[in-house]
This record gives sequence, structure tokens and C-alpha cells, in this order.
Amino acid sequence: MRIAVLSAEAVPYSKTGGLGDVAGALPKALKRIGEDSVLITPLYRQTKPEYLSHLAIDDLWVNWRGTSYRARVFYSEANGSPTFLIDAPEYFHRDSLYGYAEDYERFAFFNHAALVLIERIGAPPDIIHLNDWHCGFAAVEIASKRLWDDYWRNSRTVFSIHNLAYQGAFSAEELWKFGFSSEFARNAFLLNGHASAMKAGLAVSDILSTVSPRYSYEIQTPEEGYGLDGLLRQRSNRLIGITNGVDYDVWNPAADPVLPAQYNAQDLSGKLDCKKALLEQFSLPVDLEKPVFASITRLTSQKGIDLMMQTAGEILATGAYIVSLGSGAKEYEDFWQNLRDYAPRQVGVYRGYNEDLAHLIEAGADMFMMPSRFEPCGLNQMYSLRYGTIPIVRAVGGLDDTVENFDRVRNTGNGFKFSEYEADKFLEKIYEALFAYHESDAWRRLQRNGMTIDNSWENAARKYVKLYEMAKK
Repeated sequence: MRIAVLSAEAVPYSKTGGLGDVAGALPKALKRIGEDSVLITPLYRQTKPEYLSHLAIDDLWVNWRGTSYRARVFYSEANGSPTFLIDAPEYFHRDSLYGYAEDYERFAFFNHAALVLIERIGAPPDIIHLNDWHCGFAAVEIASKRLWDDYWRNSRTVFSIHNLAYQGAFSAEELWKFGFSSEFARNAFLLNGHASAMKAGLAVSDILSTVSPRYSYEIQTPEEGYGLDGLLRQRSNRLIGITNGVDYDVWNPAADPVLPAQYNAQDLSGKLDCKKALLEQFSLPVDLEKPVFASITRLTSQKGIDLMMQTAGEILATGAYIVSLGSGAKEYEDFWQNLRDYAPRQVGVYRGYNEDLAHLIEAGADMFMMPSRFEPCGLNQMYSLRYGTIPIVRAVGGLDDTVENFDRVRNTGNGFKFSEYEADKFLEKIYEALFAYHESDAWRRLQRNGMTIDNSWENAARKYVKLYEMAKK
């Protein structure tokens, strides 16, 4: 199959979260299993020039808001897959990827330009894989084109929900400016008096997917559906959950160039070297007997930071270390900094994001905390499993799908998880993990159980191929 993957971000060209990891890894995995895939994404100011191979198109003319806009297109294979990056400085050369009042217009342009590009570079794709609300505009445009344009007649759309909480809402009065003036288009976008790009993608795409099986059921409930649960229930026969994969070319402790020592499930000795380097990185006393709890996340209420706030004192009372990497809401940033000030010999804090440090934390920590309120899939718990760092998670979304409670009698399971969103339930699992940590044989079994699981993108890509085949029927 010819597959075009559209995404607002993709590693290594751009990233703010899990969407970037997924969109960067899936096309490469599809190519590895024999599919003809191409990735299309914006060229941001943040994209490193060394990732660009060459200027592929100097004159991509895009009819846009009554004028003809000249964009450029660069080519790259820096992610292991053919990639086209659309260069439109007015829309994408900014200080950050998102966060602007006209984000909806920026990505409406990207979608339209991507379809113009697809027509220019070759035969029609069998599948156009659209990711999150940023690509809902393309879903409607393709559905409309199939009615009259032979080029698009046999192309099918797959729309992936990475986080339903973000819906790309804007005034319905803007629709006509982007060419969506038909009754069909307006009905696709309209949601409670405004336009929603997420709702449009869900309404008209041939197949819908989410990034974990559990999340596909959660979003059909009023609690997690964010006003779209009714539509999702109506389309439930076209809604499939596929857990994201891990790019083991990037996340593999046996070959990770960032680490001071490599290790694997058979020989974990190098993990202690990584723990020593991690403690030194945060200027903490090097005591390799004490456990290290870690958090790498955006500091938002979704991620369960308030549960960490309520339990941090009890964790420190055990003598353990805590390290945190992330940024976000000021109240959470202030909490971590105040905790560091309170216990400078037990707490390490890095405000912001640092990819190399994230790798070192995954390798050097003993336990990874991820008590999310909701989590469509989550990637860090799978990175942790691969690195022999035991995840402690709440049983929601992809966390529930990928983490199995440790059973020390049967020696099964790969982590610890709790259900109710309560600090005492989280703390119970922390104590369970500490108990296992001090039983070296049990801890080694637990680590190896996680490290030997196949969460590879190749495995996930084969499931997506089945999904694409379903879309063509």
C-alpha cells in the first residue's frame, strides 16, 4: 500500500510530546515491514538544518484564502523514512510549535498544502493517516474531493486520536475562509455552536483509531469523551485501539550512546553505572543502595502531579531519592523547586526538557512514577520497562494496557498499578515497589519481565496495516 502519514510534529524534526514520537517512528516501521510510506510534516524554525537533505520543491503553489501562496518543500530521511517538510515561514517559523490564537488556521493551511503536495509527488495514496485535531481539516477535504476528483476517489482516511482533550476549536464563521462552505463540511465541523477540527476528523474519516485499546473504550464515556462520546459510540464499529510502540533504535539500553554504560536483560551491571552518573548529574550523594524514583512529564493536572505532591514526603522519609524532569504549570514547577530546596541531598530537579537527560533518567532510576488522571497511551512507562526501571502507574488508558501488577508468587508482571485516583492508593504501590526493591532476586525478575516485552513499533505497525486494510473495505 501507498501510505501518507500527516502529523503536526514528528521526531526528529519537531516534538512537544508523544505525538512527535509516534509520527516519527510509525512511517519508519511501516517501511521496514515492506509498506510504501511517506511522512508529511511542517518545517518549523526549531527543525535542525542538518536534518534536511535537500530542497525538493521550490514552488508549491497553494490556493489559500483567495490568494496563491508559494511554499517550499524540503526532503529528508533523518527519521529513517521518506519525509517531506512544508516550509511556510508565515505559519511555522515561530518561537514555539503551538500556543497561538490562530493555530487552527496554521494547521488548516498545512493540511491543504499537504494534499497539494501529495498530488504533485505521484500516484494517489491508498491510505492517508491523519493524526489528532491538527489533521481534521484534511479528512473533510479528502471526503469532499472523493465525490468529484478521480485522483482521490479510491483513497481512504485513518484518523488517530492521541488526546481527545485537545479539539482544535474555533469560530464556525471562519470555515468559509478555508474552503469549507458546503453543508457537508459545516456539519462535519460543527460542535455546540463552534467548529472543531477533532470532531470533523472523527465524523468523516473511514477508520478511527486511538493509541491504546483501553483508551478507545474510555473516550466513549461522558467522563472521558469531552462532548464527543456520543459520536464515538455511533462510530464504535470503526474505532480501534492500537497501543503505541517504542522505537528501539532510539530507546535501547544495550546500544544507547547517551549512557555511560550499556546493559541488557541478561547483564544489568551497567545500570548501576548509569545510576551513579544520574546522581552525579543532579549533584546528589552517590549511595547506590538507595532507590531512585523518577518523573519525566509535562507538569499538567493530567499527569497526576498532585498525587506526587501528596506522597513526596513519605517517599523522602524512606531515604529514597526523587528526580524530576519537566515543565508546565507554575504551581507544579514551584512544588518541585521547593521540594529540592527542602531536601537538596535527596531531590534533583530539571525544569524544561532535555532528551539526553531523559535517557539517563530512564537508565539510572529504579522506579518511574506515572499516576495519571488519564493517559491515552503513554510512552515513558514503555521506555522504563525497556530500561529495567519499574513503572508505578494508575490503571488508565495505555498505562493499564502495558503495565501488569507484579505477582511475586508466580513471578509474573512488570510493574505496579492502582485504580482509584487517590494518594493513599498510589502510596500503597510505592511501598509495594520498595518492598520488592529490597528483595534482590524478586527485583531482578521484575526488571527482566519488563525488559523482554516486545513493545516495538514493527509489532504495532503490523496492526496498523490490518487497520489500513479494513479502511479499504
